[in-house]
Amino acid sequence: MMDATTKQQELPLSGHLVMDEDTLRAVFANCADIVFHSFDTASSTSALCVYCVGLCDTERLERQVLTPLQEVGIEAAQVPMASVKTVETPSQAIQAILEGEALLLLEGSAIGVTYPLYKAANRSTEEPLAESAVRGARDGFTESLTTNLSLLRKRIKTPALKLLTRTVGERSNTSITLAYMEGIIDPKLVEEVQKRLDKLRVRDILESQYIEEDIVDQRLSPFPQMIATERPDVVASNLLEGRFAILVDGTPFTLIAPVTLFSMLQSPEDYYQYVFMSVFLRWLRYLFYAMSLLLPSAYVAITTYHQEMIPTVLLLSIAKAREEIPFPALVEAFIMEIAFEALREAGVRLPKQVGSAVSIVGALIIGQAATTAGIVSAPMIIIVAITGIASFMIPRYSASIATRLLRFPIMILAGTLGLTGVMLGVILIVIHLSSLRSFGKPYLSPLAPTIANEVKDVWWRPSPWNKPR
Repeated sequence: MMDATTKQQELPLSGHLVMDEDTLRAVFANCADIVFHSFDTASSTSALCVYCVGLCDTERLERQVLTPLQEVGIEAAQVPMASVKTVETPSQAIQAILEGEALLLLEGSAIGVTYPLYKAANRSTEEPLAESAVRGARDGFTESLTTNLSLLRKRIKTPALKLLTRTVGERSNTSITLAYMEGIIDPKLVEEVQKRLDKLRVRDILESQYIEEDIVDQRLSPFPQMIATERPDVVASNLLEGRFAILVDGTPFTLIAPVTLFSMLQSPEDYYQYVFMSVFLRWLRYLFYAMSLLLPSAYVAITTYHQEMIPTVLLLSIAKAREEIPFPALVEAFIMEIAFEALREAGVRLPKQVGSAVSIVGALIIGQAATTAGIVSAPMIIIVAITGIASFMIPRYSASIATRLLRFPIMILAGTLGLTGVMLGVILIVIHLSSLRSFGKPYLSPLAPTIANEVKDVWWRPSPWNKPR
């Protein structure tokens, strides 16, 4: 039930300047960045201008609105009339002020006027560091929703590109935009997305992840069910394939769905270079994705339970390296994997100037010292290093997180049941992936279930003119 203050904000403006000012001052009490500027226009009409210092461009406000109003009249405001809006309730006025607009109230008028004098404080459209490419576009999304929409419209110049904007979050009042291609996307999918956005339970939205967790099919799955990207070309490509995108104001990361496991392993650069090279790298990516998940577990299982599978010369080499190691292979693998994850996280959190150097030097020093001290063996260090390199080959960071998490329970199964445990872990993962959906689309599609016209994009890189939708 709404309290008295909320009800008062929904009532129309009174037209009495003092009463309307008291209403706004009560709402913005103890808000030092909200300015109430009272003055008289050239026609001796009392006026009030309310704006937020950090969001509104005060120089333009003074030059284009306040000075002309005081010297000539309200018709002299130097702001394009197409961008000027009117508000009729205190709640609309409050929302406009918090979005960076300047509110003008006149004595005797029950309608307020807002001027969109936003302060431009956005960074340039630089190439995303986490999604760099040898060939392709060099611009990236920023924290400004307006800028991001323009980058998207720049690539898809057709009225079929629909952009539906709404405000979500009870206190953050964050603007989000649903983008899709009319005539390509399934209309039922658009309806489903809108229903889920209407049912958002998040009170405050500060990043796109807040929305992602609340609208996906299975929140507890370690596998991502939406792609998060900073590249406008990736969003445009997915829209043209029948997917939708959600752009959130205040973050450069745009959400894309529905997705599959194979779309998470595809890079935008696959379509920007020679077809045979693209196919080679795609297959290499699939191989190393499996290695990042299973290589440590397979090493633990084979060295612990299935030594007969190792060639004699290699077995003697591994046995010699492990003869002074006090821990079983499972504990050894856990020590190195946890140390590697800690170094990777430290490299991310440290300042950029020293982060990469510390992580690389730390890995070399710790690995050499651990081998010399007889805590871990050299083969285990090689296995962990190859696993780390394999995880870096996954194009989507969120997809690599799933392998990093699942690697540990599979190692436990390998250390207790051998290769039988590894196969059991793989079977459980496949069962989970078979039941997983991304906005109703099977996660293992187009292989399970098989969709004939889309299978080609899994094993091969189709030409642009026959790219499956």
